[in-house]
Amino acid sequence: MSKHTLTTLAFLLFATVVALVAHRVAVSIWWAVVPLPAWMAVVAVNSSRISSSYHVRAFCGNPKIGENIVALTFDDGPTTVTSEVLDILHAHHAEATFFCIGKRVVAHPELVRRLVAEGHTIGNHTFTHAHNFDFYRKPQVVAELEQTDAAITNIIGKRPVYFRPPNGVTNPSIRKALATTGHRVIGWNIRSMDGVNKDEAKVLANIKKHLRPGGIILMHDTSAHSVRVLEQLMVYLQERNYRVVPLEYLLNS
Repeated sequence: MSKHTLTTLAFLLFATVVALVAHRVAVSIWWAVVPLPAWMAVVAVNSSRISSSYHVRAFCGNPKIGENIVALTFDDGPTTVTSEVLDILHAHHAEATFFCIGKRVVAHPELVRRLVAEGHTIGNHTFTHAHNFDFYRKPQVVAELEQTDAAITNIIGKRPVYFRPPNGVTNPSIRKALATTGHRVIGWNIRSMDGVNKDEAKVLANIKKHLRPGGIILMHDTSAHSVRVLEQLMVYLQERNYRVVPLEYLLNS
């Protein structure tokens, strides 16, 4: 049973008790409505925070790890920038996970093949990354995930295991869809903000501020400034004796 279901049941129980009490004593029935705004706030906040595991269980890092290791993840590719990201990772002998958009997989099969050839992992990031994806019903979510799986499998012969929802937003439709597709949800606990902030110094500072052993770093392989931040980040990690390890290693450590 998800946290969302438990929360909803708790608020419904409270409202029911208040309604019953109001029926017997001089208590306004409107007290039964008071929990509604609170319930809506709880749902909104936790649905937008993948680390809450509110609708689905999401792996957002491994706090049990004591050694200086982190996992690097990239969203929204592959794009023409991805090759530059791969060059940097290759130079530093680092393996990352790329959560790819299906339609971009179809457009750049050569990059997908290179990702796998160089030891990186590919995850599912929906087929369209539509702006209204958060409002899709279960059949639409399943279709997005399965279409992306098919695109990736057609190129590398292997179905992706991991899934990251667009913007880290989850909801009951995604939970129901994952019960069908069986993907494992991956979040993060170190968000670079490179997708919304083009100030390289601030993006790098944000990563440094939240850097911790067992962390999962979220970046994007979609812009030149992210590439420049990655170059600086790899040097910084080396100076701090941090190793970049595959996501699977972090999961199982």
